[in-house]
Amino acid sequence: MSKTATELGSDQGNWLALSIGNSRLHWAWFQGELCKQVWHSPHLDPAAREKLIHAWNRGELWDGGLEYPGPLGDEAIAPNPPLWIASVVPQQLALWQSYRRLNIITLADLPLLGLYPTLGIDRALALVGAATESGWPVLVVDAGTALTLTGADPEGRLVGGAILPGFGLQLQSLTEKTAALPAVTFPGTLPPRWALNTPEAIASGVVYGIGAGVRDFISDWWQHFPTSPVVITGGGGEMLLRYLQETAPEIAKQAIAMPDLIFSGICCIKQQQSGESLPGPRFTPLY
Repeated sequence: MSKTATELGSDQGNWLALSIGNSRLHWAWFQGELCKQVWHSPHLDPAAREKLIHAWNRGELWDGGLEYPGPLGDEAIAPNPPLWIASVVPQQLALWQSYRRLNIITLADLPLLGLYPTLGIDRALALVGAATESGWPVLVVDAGTALTLTGADPEGRLVGGAILPGFGLQLQSLTEKTAALPAVTFPGTLPPRWALNTPEAIASGVVYGIGAGVRDFISDWWQHFPTSPVVITGGGGEMLLRYLQETAPEIAKQAIAMPDLIFSGICCIKQQQSGESLPGPRFTPLY
């Protein structure tokens, strides 16, 4: 349901953002441009969606009967908050079509040039968020389920990018598509490059393989845009930063870590469509 700028502007005090990813749902609660809370949850089914809407009606962020999404504050929200959604999973987006205060963000809403129709809305919003924080040109490295690199030039025109399987997806494929390789989780530190056991060999191949590819893309990007910031986001961003700090400290020192980058983009589009004159979203840009 579309709203006028006046109606949208009246909601600026309290609203929710939802980024529907391939593996999880990413949520944020805003008061105006201030991000009060970020959390993550599994994909929902229709029954879970109804429980969540009832929780919002009670002024709660989450329903206690649903799978625990992580630490949430106990501060109450205003009932029936506006919901701004960006989705790469049509089936999950369809669950929210009946929510009466729904606002769906599409590529047509974004102030970017040169977009192609199948560009993921998450990649495009990350560019908007990164440019809001750092200006144009900018390169975004999103280490999510799929690891993506997306860049835009000084005029805000899409230069292009690349997509490859992310850390978790590569680990999962080795476990599921081979007969003898075990499931592996990453340790808190980088694995040894030259491993002497199978789990560490898998971790080494995934981390150093992905990391080397990202380094190469960043180096090439800086050949074209030497002063461009590089913004790192996504669930695998912390591991990627560890790799860069150890193997390419000159890149790591110039990289900007923003785990909640897509919410910066969503907030910018909401402000734009609401006719709000605000200083921009406020986040803590650290892992």
